[in-house]
Amino acid sequence: MASEFSVAAHWSNPFEETALPKWAEDLRTRLSASHVTLGLVFMAPRYFKQAKQILEILRVHARIPLLAGCSSQSLIVGAEEVEENAGLTLSLYALPGADLKAFHFTQEQVEEANGPGYWQMETGLSQEQTNGWLAFIDPFHLDSEAWLKSWNEAYAPLPVLGGLASGDLNEQATQVYLNGEVFEEGGIAIAVGGEVRLVGVTSQGCTPIGETWTLTKVEQNIIHEIGNRPAYEVLAETFNQLPPDEQKHARGNLFIGLVVNEYLEDFHRGDFLIRNLLGADPRSGSIAVGAAPRLGQTIQFQRRSAAAATEDLNELLARTRRKLENTLIYGGCLCSCNGRGQGMFGRPNHDAQLVQQRLGPLGLAGFFCNGEIGPVGERSFLHGFTASLALFVKK
Repeated sequence: MASEFSVAAHWSNPFEETALPKWAEDLRTRLSASHVTLGLVFMAPRYFKQAKQILEILRVHARIPLLAGCSSQSLIVGAEEVEENAGLTLSLYALPGADLKAFHFTQEQVEEANGPGYWQMETGLSQEQTNGWLAFIDPFHLDSEAWLKSWNEAYAPLPVLGGLASGDLNEQATQVYLNGEVFEEGGIAIAVGGEVRLVGVTSQGCTPIGETWTLTKVEQNIIHEIGNRPAYEVLAETFNQLPPDEQKHARGNLFIGLVVNEYLEDFHRGDFLIRNLLGADPRSGSIAVGAAPRLGQTIQFQRRSAAAATEDLNELLARTRRKLENTLIYGGCLCSCNGRGQGMFGRPNHDAQLVQQRLGPLGLAGFFCNGEIGPVGERSFLHGFTASLALFVKK
């Protein structure tokens, strides 16, 4: 799949020192723009031993000044999601006027980070010097929630998009890539600046149910009262008002949506941070959630299903299309949860095809993640069951 400014391809063969350079050169010639600005590479764990060699071959033969990516069991390329025997995918982007810088960061730095100045000093970049970040992270050796919290302090409202690598689950081993380097821990962050900005689509796979409410009694992650009523009562009432067939699908698939920006006039799909309902106690009337809600925060219960996820992604992509109507989209990177794909939708290529139908043809590459990173409102969060799409757009 290609556009004038981006091209992506999939290599499914074993590692071949003679054939791979030619494949990379051929891909490079398919990019009609004059030179490559950025390459993104995602590789299946079967290439772990040859990863360093592969990176060198791709950099040299596709003439890539900045190459980054990570490992994953399943890959995304063009309109296709390769969930079995994945191989590797390479995408090349020509981003006119872009100013790109990339960094590897570690758990030690995450633990050291103390206030907004820390990361700006480590990266040498202030908020004004970048338009957003693309990040790929090893989930086993880095506290990505803590990293994102401190990164938001330094750079919000600039978007952070990307995902957590997947790899050999038995060994709890993943890889992240930067130029010729293979890292088995930490993360990679790419600053996208200059004449190119990042536009994010964060589709959390849910549809809102019932009405919006205000939290009136909260203690850490326990919600005691919603709208001055026992929280359990409001949850039960919302569930009971669903049609019987929806009730059946909603069992075990109910979530809570927390509004991130309370200053909006009204709240729509995409304004809520979706988090798990961990438990509900009819005796105390309280519910426990996988977040730290605030007193006075607006919430709405949500239902997750394949149909809801399709509806959500469709609507958010259509909204993005309208927003970018006269804007040049150079290409994209799609990070989808490994709980999506055929397992969720019962058919292949769901997310990638929708992106191409709504925004394409785009050079698009990506991977299936152990957690997705994307903005909701003016902050970026770690998500589950989400499709996080980063678009490289003319500023």
